[in-house]
Amino acid sequence: MISRDDILNANILVVDDLQTNVLLLEQMLREAGYRCVTSTRDPHAVCALHRDNQYDLILLDLQMPSMDGFQVMEGLKEIETDGYLPVLAITAQPGHKLRALTAGAKDFIAKPFDFMEARMRIHNMLEVRLLYKQLEQYGRALESMAMHDALTGLPNRRLLTDRLSSSIAHAHRNKSAMAVMYLDLDGFKQINDSLGHDAGDMLLKMVADRLVAAVRQEDTVARMGGDEFVIGLWEISDAEGVARLVSKVIQAVSQPYLIQGRDVSITASVGVGMYPLHGEEVETLMKSADLALYEAKHAGKNKYRIAVHTERLAVER
Repeated sequence: MISRDDILNANILVVDDLQTNVLLLEQMLREAGYRCVTSTRDPHAVCALHRDNQYDLILLDLQMPSMDGFQVMEGLKEIETDGYLPVLAITAQPGHKLRALTAGAKDFIAKPFDFMEARMRIHNMLEVRLLYKQLEQYGRALESMAMHDALTGLPNRRLLTDRLSSSIAHAHRNKSAMAVMYLDLDGFKQINDSLGHDAGDMLLKMVADRLVAAVRQEDTVARMGGDEFVIGLWEISDAEGVARLVSKVIQAVSQPYLIQGRDVSITASVGVGMYPLHGEEVETLMKSADLALYEAKHAGKNKYRIAVHTERLAVER
């Protein structure tokens, strides 16, 4: 919910070419308790000011000699790409009221000012504007939660699939290669059982941090669930380059961890699938890397294997 303090702390800009009107509006706003009020008499400066300050409300006079309020609103539309203009139009012309609303203003104040009405319109518009922003933030938070693992904050399977698709498309356009590393922790269940789930969760978060630090900024580290992670390598030069990076990842994971005052050690097994050799689609490439992980586990753990199956064989297997 929006509180009274939220409304009184809203960021407000007054735009009018007449100094007397500016002073009058500023006084009215401050007497009503608004704390963040600025003003300008230059309509040409409004767009730059809004771009820098993201005002919650712009009190905009429609009749100014060098640039009228309608022209200002056209400029604001280029900044507010979602189409919401936080503009409360000010006009002495009755015919301009409907035109202002059609142009994107959310409400209007008539001159000469009725201060009681003006304060109510300002309060109501700010309440709606702040609720709108709150809903936007809530929507972004929900979207982020839907795309990220709750424990580690890493991308989840859904976001990973999107990024791998982009990486494959990039490799296809540039006739280059990319790769997928499928990683599984060796003996994680025993650590989880002996030290407890809190310790296990802490270990997973520490592993996640090390994986992110071990790869390049453009690569994607995702958690698939449990103790399984996948790393999408945005672009690779050859198998030797992949092998060096996999070795670096395995070494990073195998360094001791301090958990609950105890040194804890764990290792990782990794399977690698490379585009286009082992698959040309996300699902097939992931399957190739998963099969290679199985081979690494079967070979004694704490190792990696690069897939040897073609796309067709991976699907058949």
